Amino acid sequence: MPDILRINTIAQAHELFGIEKPQHPLVIVYSHNNLKPPGAFIGKQVAIDLYHVAYKMCADGSFGYGRNTYDFQEGTMIFTKPGQVMTIEEWKHDENSSGWSLFFHPDLIRKSNLGTHIDDYSFFSYDVHEALHLSDDEKKTVAEIKDKIVREYSSNIDKHSQKLIVSNIELMLDYCTRFYDRQFYTRENLNKDLITKFEKLLRNYYESGKALETGVPSVKYCGLELNMSSNYLSDLLKKETGRNALEHIHHFIVDKAKTQLLNSTQSVSQIAYHLGFEYPQHFSKVFKRKTGVSPAEYRTVN
Repeated sequence: MPDILRINTIAQAHELFGIEKPQHPLVIVYSHNNLKPPGAFIGKQVAIDLYHVAYKMCADGSFGYGRNTYDFQEGTMIFTKPGQVMTIEEWKHDENSSGWSLFFHPDLIRKSNLGTHIDDYSFFSYDVHEALHLSDDEKKTVAEIKDKIVREYSSNIDKHSQKLIVSNIELMLDYCTRFYDRQFYTRENLNKDLITKFEKLLRNYYESGKALETGVPSVKYCGLELNMSSNYLSDLLKKETGRNALEHIHHFIVDKAKTQLLNSTQSVSQIAYHLGFEYPQHFSKVFKRKTGVSPAEYRTVN
């Protein structure tokens, strides 16, 4: 297996990118214009054990993240969490572009409210082509919060500093959640097409007999087939339909099960196996959670 270059600390990130020594050991914001080409990891796999929020400002059409014409064009943000592995094949420096990156160590937020619910910000697990595209006003909002973080760790650090830094990071992430909601809304027509493709994918999965071979379709499998991360697929479906991806899968399965229960003499166990469940008890649990009755009870009362 190829060696993976790991960045574990803020100090290592500074050294790698050729930035002067950090003013705070657990958080840093730096301008992309000040970076040296990071030859140390061009073409290599890099695992950054830090949270990373990156903003890229660029000319229209110059940023290859799969942007569609109905999205805002002024800037793009991406989010990665500790341990994610990435590969940078080449480094292009554009003097007409600007941007910044915020890195923060998990220890910064570990004892805070943000530390307990950081996983709720599901966009940290989105794929790179599922980036957030900002309007001009949104860009200003995020930049103002970023500047507050910089001012806070650049001044004399006191007992309030860490709380205020973390509070502003949380505020930035909350605004990004709102902006992602706006992005889902502006992509409504595309999202409806994807929902149709998702439903077709489930139908084809069962019609082809894959359930008997590989079991119940997973959210990860559906995401890969639709060229998106499982988190992005779930969030998209939740915004559009009120159900996440797993709930959609279970709803589809229960609907098929109802038809089979009422139109065949197969046992509940046989139906469970045909639907991809290894254990009939798991099928019965999903069915009862969705309908309020067991499969046998449903068959009896209908």
